[in-house]
Amino acid sequence: MAADRIRHVSLSSVTLPLDVPISDAKVLTGRQKPMTEIAFLFAEITTEEGRQGTGFSYSKRAGGPAQYAHAKEVGANLLGQDPSDIGKVYDVLLWAGASVGRSGVATQALAAIDIALWDLKAKRAGLPLAKLLGSYRDSVRTYNTSGGFLHAPIEEVKARASQSLEDGIGGIKIKVGQPDTKEDLRRLAAVREHIGDDVPLMVDANQQWDRATALRFGRAVEEFGLVWIEEPLDAYDAEGHAQLAAALDTPIATGEMLSSVAEHVRLIEARAADIIQPDAPRVGGITPFLRLAALADHAGLQLAPHFAMEIHLHLAAAYPREPWVEHFEWLNPLFDERLETRDGRMIVPDRPGLGFTLSEQCRKWTVDSVEFRAGAR
Repeated sequence: MAADRIRHVSLSSVTLPLDVPISDAKVLTGRQKPMTEIAFLFAEITTEEGRQGTGFSYSKRAGGPAQYAHAKEVGANLLGQDPSDIGKVYDVLLWAGASVGRSGVATQALAAIDIALWDLKAKRAGLPLAKLLGSYRDSVRTYNTSGGFLHAPIEEVKARASQSLEDGIGGIKIKVGQPDTKEDLRRLAAVREHIGDDVPLMVDANQQWDRATALRFGRAVEEFGLVWIEEPLDAYDAEGHAQLAAALDTPIATGEMLSSVAEHVRLIEARAADIIQPDAPRVGGITPFLRLAALADHAGLQLAPHFAMEIHLHLAAAYPREPWVEHFEWLNPLFDERLETRDGRMIVPDRPGLGFTLSEQCRKWTVDSVEFRAGAR
């Protein structure tokens, strides 16, 4: 049987506006401005047999146009390729852009394409992506972050935590890392009292502490029984994270900001985290994510992928150790379908592939697009 081939590739730059400006510790410490939008790169791939796959990557505050520009540079190399040969195709794209390296924007641009190829492969098999990868479970523990940002007054944080739990989400994460650590502790105590001792609770400092502050905070919050303290230090401070992980009873989670497998390997080898938080679009797609997941499992680490639940639900379901998935409703307007949460878990959809189609609203938010067609001049 002749192999199916890629005949059409569409790349789209999409800007998703957020309902309210979002602030975490990076804003309150003056390092960034509030986030008002998210830039997405969508890749839609069609084969000669009419099979289609869709994937995306994203960037917050900066980098979206660069991802789109690089994808446009290498996208034509997909034409005529067998979409089943994902590893081979990935190498073709890497070599097409070899001079810009294998991390950051260079591979984040490839992530949308790689994810589209995996979506396509699962659809051709008639399986949800989790099943194609080899699922260990049909649902994954889930926690909500979007209600716990620092721009929200504490009463709003508490109300949104209650709503999340009512909606079937199992855990609550709130942001910390303000200039006044006492305020962080006050907000944390208020949320713990509000949701009770039995609800899983996490905190995220978004890299804003030095080592001494992180250690003091970690010791101060042992009484709250946190599931983890996330990004207490600079994302690239593997040694500091390792010291915290060794010194504290509360687990340390980090990894979301790293943009390659190699950077995560350094975390793993340093024992710098109890829970690793890779982001498939940031590390270059599902292909590198799977390599990283195998290394993390071998090291005995827990997994809690960052953001993009539409992708990470499938990847977490295929991880041997019981993981967590981060619930963000921000991306809902981009898709026609919704994910279901029940009894503290996110349910893997039975739809083939990732299980999502782009909405008309997503099309309206398209800033620019380009197409490549086999035989076109």
